[in-house]
Amino acid sequence: MARIDAFLKLGLAQGCSDVHLAVGVPPMLRMNGDLMPIKFRDLSNTELESYIREILTANQKESLEAGHDVDFSYVGKESGRYRVNVFRKETGYGAVFRHIPGNVPTLEELNMPSVLTDFCNYHQGMVLVTGSTGTGKSTTLAAMVNHLNMTRDLNIISLEDPIEFVHPSKNCQIIQREVGTHVRSFADGVRSALREDPDVILVGELRDAETIMMAMTAAETGHLVLGTLHTTGAVKTIDRIIDALPGELREQTKSFLSMSLKAVVTQVLVKTPDGRSRRAIVEILVNNRAISKLIASDQTHQIPSQLQTGKEYGMQLLDPTLIEAIQAKEIDPDDAFRFANDKKKFQRFVTDTEIMPIFDAVDDAEDSQ
Repeated sequence: MARIDAFLKLGLAQGCSDVHLAVGVPPMLRMNGDLMPIKFRDLSNTELESYIREILTANQKESLEAGHDVDFSYVGKESGRYRVNVFRKETGYGAVFRHIPGNVPTLEELNMPSVLTDFCNYHQGMVLVTGSTGTGKSTTLAAMVNHLNMTRDLNIISLEDPIEFVHPSKNCQIIQREVGTHVRSFADGVRSALREDPDVILVGELRDAETIMMAMTAAETGHLVLGTLHTTGAVKTIDRIIDALPGELREQTKSFLSMSLKAVVTQVLVKTPDGRSRRAIVEILVNNRAISKLIASDQTHQIPSQLQTGKEYGMQLLDPTLIEAIQAKEIDPDDAFRFANDKKKFQRFVTDTEIMPIFDAVDDAEDSQ
């Protein structure tokens, strides 16, 4: 057993989401969004390097020594499965281990709105799950793939960096390919997938213009494309895609989004009232005729009003959804306040008044700009 497994076993026992290892500080656990040190000595560079190199392949060591970060999946004999990022910084090595549960969760277990199961019934187009790093995008996508796997007969090709949840084929054939191991890039993976008779293509991250263009091509040619973006709202997601592509493709991109973008799910993870877990709260855009016209006519700023009035389609804005969850006592109001867009609407729910001046100062600074 690798020595690093001792820290991973401790984190697993504590129920943490991530284990952080860095030079000059003790190992730390991410517990319900908060970073907490464990009772251990500060790690030296020599010690941490020896821990990390025990679990690296020869190619990974070579890449790390060349100055590149290394992303990979790691499975400990007693500590479970992890998504790992290893990097070098001024004081030496560092690593973050994100725990991947052994069982793929269902959409119901994640308390996701039922409309997400409808998205799994699409036969073509693009469905995006967005949010900041660490908000559970990969978990939501895994639950959607799991739903497809149990309810439809499809060929699903998943492109990930690295592979996180492992999906055994049930009703579907699921082919999981890892960027850097099986394909050179996401764009190359999508290009190859189009020759492999896919029904569904999952793109772990739409991280560059080439990948976005290939994903758009796949969605336009009769495939269902599931993907993620690091954006914090439906409107920002649409604008990010348009801005990511060359200016001469702007009209073509708007045309694609107006017709082939099926839905955007943006999520945040908010603490429960007891502070012992977190719950995903989501903003949902479902592309209908009204939203399609707004995208095509450069009026995306009007989309939030459509989300507010589109409940019959399963749409919802983040702030009203947060307020509903607060009133149902499903989430902590102070933590919800951190994620709210219009914080003034949430001030009446806040119990920790010390956080109010901080956000008031931020709001004042933004208003003055």
